[in-house]
Amino acid sequence: MPAYKYTGRDPSGSKITGILEGSSTDAIAAALVNRGITPLQVEEAAQLESWVERINESLASKEVDTADLVMFCRQMFTITKSGIPLMKGLQGLAKTMSHRHFKRALEDIVERLESGMDMSTAMRYHQDIFSSLFLSMVKVGESSGQLEQVFDQMSFYLERDMETQKSVKAALRYPMFVMIALAVAMVAINIWVIPAFADMFAKFDAELPIATQILLGVSGFFVAFWPHMLGATVIAIVGVKQYLKTEVGALNWGRYKLQLPIVGDILERATVARYCRSFALMLKSGVPIVQALDLCAKAIDNPYLAAKIHKIRSGIERGDSMVRTHQASQMFSPLVMQMIAVGEESGQVDSLLEEMASFYEREVDYDLKKVGDRIEPILIVVMAVFVAILALGIFLPMWSMYDVQKR
Repeated sequence: MPAYKYTGRDPSGSKITGILEGSSTDAIAAALVNRGITPLQVEEAAQLESWVERINESLASKEVDTADLVMFCRQMFTITKSGIPLMKGLQGLAKTMSHRHFKRALEDIVERLESGMDMSTAMRYHQDIFSSLFLSMVKVGESSGQLEQVFDQMSFYLERDMETQKSVKAALRYPMFVMIALAVAMVAINIWVIPAFADMFAKFDAELPIATQILLGVSGFFVAFWPHMLGATVIAIVGVKQYLKTEVGALNWGRYKLQLPIVGDILERATVARYCRSFALMLKSGVPIVQALDLCAKAIDNPYLAAKIHKIRSGIERGDSMVRTHQASQMFSPLVMQMIAVGEESGQVDSLLEEMASFYEREVDYDLKKVGDRIEPILIVVMAVFVAILALGIFLPMWSMYDVQKR
């Protein structure tokens, strides 16, 4: 469809301009009126300007960060609480949204609301932005008339989840950077540094220490076969990524990363905290237990633990209690099981799960601050061994040659 450039005034009287695609100028004018904009001028945009818009649209990132969703939930909470009509509030958000893909999605949601859809149904057309948990919560909020509370709870949940993920990434960033730098240094030394010393050692035709022979052998292998090693590394990375996309691969990786030394236990507790908070959020909002468990399995982002949650859901569908199904999963500590038992007896499962989520989040934050203290000695030992081998392999024969020359 052709693009049209319009000039109009919004309900506050401010002059606005923009570009819309439509079948005719009348269609554009009607769309503007539906959005509360009084059209002053509508004309077909120049072809170059249309192409510029399309190029900018194609270059814009389509990934919406959790921070953008948190801000959206806070703004929607303010809009719904203040009594501003939903359609008008979304139009205002779309105008001020800096993320182009999110902006287009909000504009599409507004158009679908104008056609008579409810908000949760309109949002389902943009599941690359809104998760199943988000959509279910909005639907519950619409049904119960508590949409403002839903957006308030979602902003808190997303913010806590974002902070936990940032803490985990920040804790792992330093050791990952050190290991990558060490690997790059090893490659550079084997390809460029050691061959220069190898030429010098060959001129003296002396017997070399075993450490030097190992270094020269490894360096010769790197120099001779580095293209094959590079190709094998790329193939291995692509193969691993494809394997992790399969159901079996994702399941195995989900189980393996919980067994990693030092960080595996932290990742498991962070996942349990995420489960407790999302489960409590949905129970408090009135989502049925079976549906809430199904959404929790998708929210925790670990197929191995998600399979256990699906077994919990199956047990509850058969009529088992929450305590027995959660205990059979062997996923939770005795403390969590006690809290679930007390909550099931008192009818306050959601409140106790929130307490457990806060408890685990505090534990994870504390342990993440200690991760550096645990990993740093290991990295120091690894680097010391690497430097020692390199020093012995290069400097021992140089000292020997110095002694021979001195004699």
